[in-house]
Amino acid sequence: MNDPAIRALLYPLLMEGVYVDELPTGTTRADVVHITPAFMHGYEVKGDGDTLQRVENQLRCYGGAYDFVTFVVTEKHVPRLLELVPEWVGVLVASEQGLHPHRPAQYNATVDRAAVASLLRLDEIKEFLTANGLVGLSSLRRREVLQFLRQAHAVPLSRLAAYVRERLTNRLPQRLLDRAMRKAERQQRPARKRRKKPSTRRRKRSSRLGA
Repeated sequence: MNDPAIRALLYPLLMEGVYVDELPTGTTRADVVHITPAFMHGYEVKGDGDTLQRVENQLRCYGGAYDFVTFVVTEKHVPRLLELVPEWVGVLVASEQGLHPHRPAQYNATVDRAAVASLLRLDEIKEFLTANGLVGLSSLRRREVLQFLRQAHAVPLSRLAAYVRERLTNRLPQRLLDRAMRKAERQQRPARKRRKKPSTRRRKRSSRLGA
């Protein structure tokens, strides 16, 4: 099974809230993120043609940002995946018959403020901090603001996470509209003409003439 087929099985299971495809998360992109008023659940899809080479980095990025993390994989990946991820990471197995839970995701205790905040734009992060009584942030760069959050224990993680969930949810309609516009633009572009390769007979003739 490939990625689109697996996502088509996953989407109907995400009943509450909204879900976002390809959400930038750290140095990677989460395939699907399910966002509700209470939690964020990151999903990584691995089809038959995918490898597990990036699992370590993906897990590091997702583990800092999401309350729950699940890998959705085909049967061939299960043995190796279980060696790479801790027990709190959920595993769903995809087949032609549907998605079957190998083990459910458990609550992730490694979420941190900087990783959660980094899901937003810099101006949104500063807006949250200013609303919570913190001043002197207007001139700080993104890296500096995130470093501040790593050390700012006075900023409640629960309040920050709720703000991030709200912003990402409210942003979804515009995100979908932008995606539809990009798709329409691609469809309107004239198809590129493919260069015809010289026939085998012509190539052989040219080779004989040059010999």
